[in-house]
Amino acid sequence: MRAARLIRMVLLLQARPSMTAAELARELEVSERTVARDVLSLSEAGVPVYADRGRAGGYRLIGGYRTRLTGLGRSEAEALFLSGVPSALREMGLADAASAARLKVSAALLPELRDAATGAAQRFHLDAPGWYQEPETPVLLPEIADAVWDDRRITARYRRKDTEVERELEPYGLVLKAGVWYLAARTQGDYRVYRVDRFTAVALAGSGSASGADDAGGRFTRDCSFDLTEFWAQRAAQFARSILHEEVVLRLSPRGVLRLPYVTERAAAREAIARAQAADGPDEHGRLTVTLAVESAEVAHAQLLSLGPEGEILAPPELRERFASAARRTAALYTETAALYTEEDGAQGGPDGGGP
Repeated sequence: MRAARLIRMVLLLQARPSMTAAELARELEVSERTVARDVLSLSEAGVPVYADRGRAGGYRLIGGYRTRLTGLGRSEAEALFLSGVPSALREMGLADAASAARLKVSAALLPELRDAATGAAQRFHLDAPGWYQEPETPVLLPEIADAVWDDRRITARYRRKDTEVERELEPYGLVLKAGVWYLAARTQGDYRVYRVDRFTAVALAGSGSASGADDAGGRFTRDCSFDLTEFWAQRAAQFARSILHEEVVLRLSPRGVLRLPYVTERAAAREAIARAQAADGPDEHGRLTVTLAVESAEVAHAQLLSLGPEGEILAPPELRERFASAARRTAALYTETAALYTEEDGAQGGPDGGGP
């Protein structure tokens, strides 16, 4: 641990002209006293670290010293490609490897290019979790991530509704979707998707996989033709379509047409609008009647209410009545509130509380 910290200190000082004790302590997540001890250790080992005294002082390398410890290890190289998703790196236990990789790349760059990483980080950031939710890291994610990196088969217990099942899986890849982690894995020759937070137990499997373990350590032979990005896109589209079991007919205003893809399943909304425009098109008032695939009447009620007066449910009749009832209750609520305010204003002698 300390040796790795000393290497990181040298790389930091090589990448920058000078750093204060406070800056080094913050980067290395140690105290300034520990920084001072580490600097002394480096000096005793022959690394020319020089301390500038005074308010503007700090530590720097002298004599054009450059370390040869800038070669990337496998874990560092792999983590570097994920460095744009810092939260994902932390959750998978790869933050330290990514930090070391960035330092090594920075140390290997020409001095005039060393601000490139900082410049990019200040301009682009990927925030993976969705709005209005606190992302929770699945407890078993680091173990699963290790198995993914090492091509190690796992024996896992998985929660499915009210029961638990046990599966032997070949973990191919992890996907972070709107703050939720998913595992793409092969089992019995078929590729499937599992929510990581539903795993209750994970252990490295033994040898003997039917799909090609290549040693006694439980490793499997990865199918080189497997493309995680393409696989996920296909499964995501299949999943989105698979849950759309019912249909709703609604009439949309021009504004409702624009808003529909943002309140319900986007692909289904766009397909419904395209079909309606290609068939009959808008009526004389610019309204478009669409047949929309939805998950259920209950979900449609919750989603389409946000259209307000920009959408009118035509079918099924029971859903139309639910919308009509909601509209009546809303109108009554605002009517009662308006009457109450009118009575209060009259009792007070006008809206401003004064006389006529």
